[in-house]
Amino acid sequence: MFQDNTISIPRTYQQISDESKAINFSMPSDLKTGSFLRSLVASKPGGNFLEIGTGTGLSLTWMAEGADANSKITSIDNEASYQKIARYVFDNDPRVSFICADGNEWLSSYAGEQFDLIFADAWPGKFEMLDETLSLVKPGGYYLIDDLLPQPNWPEGHHENVDKLMTVLSERNDFVNTSFNWSTGLRLFTKISG
Repeated sequence: MFQDNTISIPRTYQQISDESKAINFSMPSDLKTGSFLRSLVASKPGGNFLEIGTGTGLSLTWMAEGADANSKITSIDNEASYQKIARYVFDNDPRVSFICADGNEWLSSYAGEQFDLIFADAWPGKFEMLDETLSLVKPGGYYLIDDLLPQPNWPEGHHENVDKLMTVLSERNDFVNTSFNWSTGLRLFTKISG
């Protein structure tokens, strides 16, 4: 019988999960989203990947497991006390680099190469600086957002932000997209023009 609840957990996941609980980190990564993210990253050998919202590194564990030896992962967060857990775990991984900065400021000044996948798991890149973020996706590349279904940690009225974002994204003609009423609510965009 087909089931979607048997998931192979990345090697580094449990350590980061334990340390996240120890500091009462309240924005955990969903296992199904992580598994999907790992598969997307694995589809781009030698890829260049961007995670906006490191948190403690839970999603990063999935990305790192999907990435091959020639890939690069850049992970951004503005909260050093959270990001330091991920930095410790991935300290010896040459594929991973961290930026501790305001995501909006970084997105507005970034002038490097485009990305094969951007996982926007924070306000910057999702609810703010959206056009700038989408311009950084390579043709054929992915833009993934999560937490589109109501979550326990949503602030009052946040559903209005999500509804507005969905409307704006639906009007774009440079991406094709698929919505998933699954996990925390995902929407995957694939860029079809430069």
